Amino acid sequence: MSSNGSKVSNSSKVSNGDKAHSKEQKAAKEKYHLRLFVTGQTSRSTQSVENLRRLCEKYLKGRYELEVIDIYQQPAMASENQIIAAPTLIKRLPLPLRRLVGDFSNQDRVIVGLDLRLA
Repeated sequence: MSSNGSKVSNSSKVSNGDKAHSKEQKAAKEKYHLRLFVTGQTSRSTQSVENLRRLCEKYLKGRYELEVIDIYQQPAMASENQIIAAPTLIKRLPLPLRRLVGDFSNQDRVIVGLDLRLA
């Protein structure tokens, strides 16, 4: 109690602005787990890997893990992940899981398609 008899609280309320800022900070620290399925060393596969790495370095630098899987070398992984076309990208984390098929040359489409939370 304070000297005038009223209760003094040390708790503080979080404003909506602070909540939004906190959400942005969490998104900025969130790690993305990406799995890219390709078909050998074809030009389309190579271009897909390059495009995706460029996008990740630009928007997710230090916050992503990219696993590239050649479905010719690891057909069981393709089957387990129900891959029917390549290149296919699966965003495993953060949830929800998302899939994209293509060469990832359209960065805007990839950003929207994977629901990337940009810092």
